[in-house]
Amino acid sequence: MVDRGRRFKDEVYDQFARVGKALASPRRLELLDLLAQGPRSVEVLATHVDQPLANTSHHLRVLRAARLVDSEKVGTRVIYRVAGDDVITLFQAVRGVAESRLAEVELVTRQFLEERQAMERIDAADLLERTRSGVVTVLDVRPREEYEGGHVPGAVSVPLDELKSRLSELPMDRAVVAYCRGPYCVLAVEAIEILRAGGFEAVRMEDGVAEWAAHGFDIETEEATR
Repeated sequence: MVDRGRRFKDEVYDQFARVGKALASPRRLELLDLLAQGPRSVEVLATHVDQPLANTSHHLRVLRAARLVDSEKVGTRVIYRVAGDDVITLFQAVRGVAESRLAEVELVTRQFLEERQAMERIDAADLLERTRSGVVTVLDVRPREEYEGGHVPGAVSVPLDELKSRLSELPMDRAVVAYCRGPYCVLAVEAIEILRAGGFEAVRMEDGVAEWAAHGFDIETEEATR
């Protein structure tokens, strides 16, 4: 006969494992990272993770079964969002452990950034000071809807796909700091290449909005700036 204490532990750890199993997929981790920026439709998420719609829907159903994301029907679309701030904290913790324990994370990242000449970066605290002093132009190069959902105070929305055509809007006498979705988002890296080719002094901020908020800094929404 199974001891009641043993049965209890088996059952509760089985529930813990549901979360672990849901996270045990590179694509699902990327989806959580994207949803930390704000709610998204399945179609938009599939485009961002470069996956077929059916595959993306499957991954989202797994995350929802583990109560890591919620969904709602809006017209003909299904919109997903993270189930709570604790889910974002969990994702950041998983990422942090990987960064501190797996040398491969730094190796792969360094190789990519060195190839793109994007190793130079600025941290959030330094950016906050420079923004207050008015010595830099801060660009949010994420899609417009992500900027509207929350951005670094004072940042200007210039989505990456618009950047080349809008360079003339930027003052040449200021350094430019570009940011996107966090340390493993490549939008800001590509933005730096475009800015430097256009003659700008440009660096990227490694943190995204979720990391900025985790530091305790304020987030500005589009509504607040109107």
